[in-house]
Amino acid sequence: MNTTFFSIILLLTTLVTAVAQPIDRGTVRGQVGAETGKPLEFTTMMLVKAADSTLVKGAISDDAGKYIFENVGAGNYRVIAQQMGFRKTYSNSFVISEVQPAVEVPKLVMIDESKSLAEVNVVAKKPFIEQQVDRTVVNVENSIVSSGNTALEVLEKAPGITIDRQNDQIQLKGKSGVVVYIDGKQTYLSQQEISNLLKNTPNDNIASIEIISNPGSKYDAAGNSGIINIKMKKNKNFGTNGSVILNTGYGWVRDLNGNLLNRPKYGTTLNLNHREGKLNVFGNYSYADRYSNNSNEIGRSIPYNGKTTYFDQRSFRPSEFVGHSYKAGLDYFVSKKSTVGVLVNGFRNDWRSAGVNETFIRNDAYQLTSRPVTKTDAQELLSNVTSNLNYKYEFDGKGREWTVDADYVHYNGRNSNNLNTIYYTPDNGVTRPNQDVRNSMPSTISIMAFKTDYVHPTKNGKWEAGLKSSFVNADNNTIYDTLRQEGSQWVFDASRSNHFKYDENINAGYVNYAGKLGSKTKVQAGLRAEHTHSIGHSITLDQRVEREYLNFFPTLFLSRQLDSNNVLNLSYSRRIQRPDYQNLNPFVFYLDPYTYQQGNPFLRPQYTNSVELSYTHKNAIITTLGVSRTTDFINDETPRQIPEKNITYVTPENQGMQDNINLGVSFPLPVTKWWQMQTNISTYYSHYQTFYSGTPYEVKLVAYNLYSSNNFTLSKTLSAELSAWYNSASQYGFYRARPQGAFSLGVQKKVMDGKGNLKVNINDPFWMNRFRGRAMVQDIDFRVNSRWESRRIMLTFTYRFGNQNVKGARNRSSATSAEQGRMKGGN
Repeated sequence: MNTTFFSIILLLTTLVTAVAQPIDRGTVRGQVGAETGKPLEFTTMMLVKAADSTLVKGAISDDAGKYIFENVGAGNYRVIAQQMGFRKTYSNSFVISEVQPAVEVPKLVMIDESKSLAEVNVVAKKPFIEQQVDRTVVNVENSIVSSGNTALEVLEKAPGITIDRQNDQIQLKGKSGVVVYIDGKQTYLSQQEISNLLKNTPNDNIASIEIISNPGSKYDAAGNSGIINIKMKKNKNFGTNGSVILNTGYGWVRDLNGNLLNRPKYGTTLNLNHREGKLNVFGNYSYADRYSNNSNEIGRSIPYNGKTTYFDQRSFRPSEFVGHSYKAGLDYFVSKKSTVGVLVNGFRNDWRSAGVNETFIRNDAYQLTSRPVTKTDAQELLSNVTSNLNYKYEFDGKGREWTVDADYVHYNGRNSNNLNTIYYTPDNGVTRPNQDVRNSMPSTISIMAFKTDYVHPTKNGKWEAGLKSSFVNADNNTIYDTLRQEGSQWVFDASRSNHFKYDENINAGYVNYAGKLGSKTKVQAGLRAEHTHSIGHSITLDQRVEREYLNFFPTLFLSRQLDSNNVLNLSYSRRIQRPDYQNLNPFVFYLDPYTYQQGNPFLRPQYTNSVELSYTHKNAIITTLGVSRTTDFINDETPRQIPEKNITYVTPENQGMQDNINLGVSFPLPVTKWWQMQTNISTYYSHYQTFYSGTPYEVKLVAYNLYSSNNFTLSKTLSAELSAWYNSASQYGFYRARPQGAFSLGVQKKVMDGKGNLKVNINDPFWMNRFRGRAMVQDIDFRVNSRWESRRIMLTFTYRFGNQNVKGARNRSSATSAEQGRMKGGN
């Protein structure tokens, strides 16, 4: 059979060869440079068919800007040059034939992107997941299945990212402590509050999400596992222009009795931009109204004096979120060298929930002894205003520049929670009087920051240096009242209330050099120093904790161009994760009379040393291998028990050391001309060592994360997308989480001559996504099963108006790019 098969192949090859009248294979060569005349090395060069821009071969320009394509068959071609910071450049078409087997392409001159004001014709859509050398980019605005979702749900699909819905934690490659930026500005929110903010941020406002596991010295050292930068959409055009986005949909969930509930969702966004002459004014406004539901089933056993008490809890919490967000700014181009900018942005979020928590308490013989039912009525109001004043001066147009940023950030929160508990007997009688507790938690955080950066190019590289100073003041007042049984009078409960203030000053400076070692090796080395002085003061407890420390954070990056198709990168960084502001607050937050959460004023920072090796083949297949060690690991959810009172609570603690080894592979797979697939695989090994109540505790785990997206081009105006993700069993401190996964599908139709866009997206249609976890350590046996409204259908319409051709507002990061990530709270 094999002989017959190969004979047929040989015969067909002979016939095709005879008919084709072959020529000798040809050669295409040329050079690429900038407008200044400087050759551009490491430029991505693509040889494409002139008819449909189908890629034929790829190459990388050398240090003289020269490139060559060899073994090119007969045909009509053109060359495309692409490099970060420059406009994509095309050659004229040319022919390779038997008469003309060698072609010298005229020199391609690339235009600086900042000077390019002509229309750019996009010939290929960016993939949803784009793997770059130093970061992973999630191109949200290009995704159909992400339309109508929230930012957290989009992030959940990113390679290497896992979301702990139960504890509101975001992990990157098996490590917690991610710092979240929005448009280059850190959010200053805690992990829990970041999670809540992302839950309620519509993805229709997001252009892309950047995941940077090893940031350089220019970035603040905060962030144990790296940085996630969410880049919001910006209009890019001259004149007056903008877009309107409308979305609506429904989600489905079952309550504790199995009843199917559906909840509506609405949202709208308006983007406006006006650019004329030296002035660019831009702004946007978004409104969201979302109804949703969460359900939890919690089981725990508490041994005490030779007997065990069993708790089986179930809760259902319907909620409504109403959110407003806005941004307004202007750039004034004083001269060709000077630009002044002002930016104001903020939000106002209102979250309300009325839930029921039912607990079945059983004795050692597993007989029901009591059934307390707690009704909760909660509201969280959080508003933010961030203002930024910035100045940029370009000395000579050759990259030497000086920038200054001054920021003021203010958060104002007003949270309240009323708890009414009725204690029922097994036969539904009442065992004791009702317990009514209410609490209010007004809080403010004010942040002032200043930073300045200087960039000085040299012949073979560039130097960067900068200074930054930030001042943080947080004021949290937790007030508890108890209702007297003999009447309707609320009495202040001093034993539960707490007034806590926190002040912090960080002064930092850095120096960084990037250059070349020979013709094929690039190097970047930097050192950042940060001096921290903090004071945590519990006014109620008259407890004061003051800390002062100086840390140095080196970074090193090496890049080696092995040949035209292969690049090797090596990086090292040291980072710090400071405790969230309200994790330091020793206040107690009650879920019910037997369950609460408490802060820890004695938390210390955790430190992480990371090394990462990456290999890139043909700018498409990227493999990364990373190793890290975290000391003084902050476990945000350390479980503790008071067995004599049947109480379980969680508190943040410094818990030992965590080692992490991760391996990731990203590769595109063009199945057909109309079907493109992108696949990302991340695997990591985690080794966690600590002492729990004086006893050694150790966990070793291998886990993995898979993501695959499939894009289908059905016609010029119709496209579809199918995506799926899967996270294997993973570990969050003491909690072992079971596997999670889901898939989504969507269809997109361009309407109104391309100015309109209609998307339909079905997310998690079979309601597969849920969190199931368990913590088992010493006397702790805690199980949880959590579900939320992940199954829904969304309809989104986008209309763009005005001139859609030319670039507008500047991208910039502010002085407060690192402090906005540590504010605690959350629903």
